[in-house]
Amino acid sequence: MPRAHALLQLSAAQQSQLQQWVAAHGTPQQVALRCRIILAVAEGQSDIALAAQFKTNRKTVRLWRQRFSQEGLAALWRIAPGRGRKPLYSLDKVKAVVAATLHSKPKGRTQWSCRSMARQQAIGKSTVNNIWQSHNLKPHREKTFKLSRDARFLEKLTDVVGLYLQPPEQAIVLCVHEKSQIQALDRTQPGLPLKKGRCGTRTHDYKRHGTTSLFAALELLQGKVIGDCYQRHRHQEFLRFLRLLDQSFPGDVPLHLVVDNYGTHNHDKVQAWLRRHRRFVLHFVPTSGSWLNLIERWFRELTQQAIRRGSFYSVPDLIAAIRQFLSAWNEEPKPFLWTATVESILAKLSRCRQTLEQIQPGCTLPPHRKRKKCPVNSRTLH
Repeated sequence: MPRAHALLQLSAAQQSQLQQWVAAHGTPQQVALRCRIILAVAEGQSDIALAAQFKTNRKTVRLWRQRFSQEGLAALWRIAPGRGRKPLYSLDKVKAVVAATLHSKPKGRTQWSCRSMARQQAIGKSTVNNIWQSHNLKPHREKTFKLSRDARFLEKLTDVVGLYLQPPEQAIVLCVHEKSQIQALDRTQPGLPLKKGRCGTRTHDYKRHGTTSLFAALELLQGKVIGDCYQRHRHQEFLRFLRLLDQSFPGDVPLHLVVDNYGTHNHDKVQAWLRRHRRFVLHFVPTSGSWLNLIERWFRELTQQAIRRGSFYSVPDLIAAIRQFLSAWNEEPKPFLWTATVESILAKLSRCRQTLEQIQPGCTLPPHRKRKKCPVNSRTLH
């Protein structure tokens, strides 16, 4: 005769917590199994039925039923120490490796390697690698950044982000920029083609055959790109590109252009042309804030997919490759979705400022003062 047990009663909070632990990816499998057993016990199933369902012993079901009744949820996370090989290095040694990685540098070098840290701490390089992986440390990697010192940073940031998050109705938003001095590089020898078990190759040296400058405009909503190559990137070329945009978008639909602070954009002749063509409205990103211009993201696609691995015998050959990529992109355009808000950007920049001030107490950066929200330019709403 199976032994009779009292029905296990679970509160709503306990049942919700057990279900959350079962669904969580980080829950150890043995803890998840215990949670499933307790949930099934609360439904009134017998120990023998549960043992068959979970492919375990009925004594295991009885054990966790009793422990849960006595200790509650905390009993399910009781994990006995493993019977495998014990750690070779103590917790203090692990902390010493992490502290040395974060707060020191090897003599005469800028960053630690696994071997240099292993020699300094008198441990194996594989151990250092495992410690770095467990603490998500990557001394060999580095990212670039720059905080803007623009006195009108918040005003320009709010204006541009407002265009991205709430584009004006019956208007077109274009992200405009020039990719200057694109080199037509020709490799000195032909590279080996891609094959199974071997990547393609190219020579490290090259021949220069001249440069070209690409003016491009990314349409925010559809992702289409309009561009043309010019020999130079002066205000004359910028005016020619503005005329190209005027022809590409006929009619009186307002065109809102997101541009940087390059001198040609504020040239007297450019300003005079803009006064005659009132449909063009310029929105300037902050100084050192090119990351706010979405066309930069498209320039990355152009560089990686059409220029970096190419070999060009002349400037016309390079221009033909750029136009071919433009045509292929516009056949299936993919818009870049902007999700960051002004508040999230300012919070991130504030943390960066605090870190810089702690590292360099004498480094003074202009604060980004809070102002009233003005999501877009005054001419944007019309």
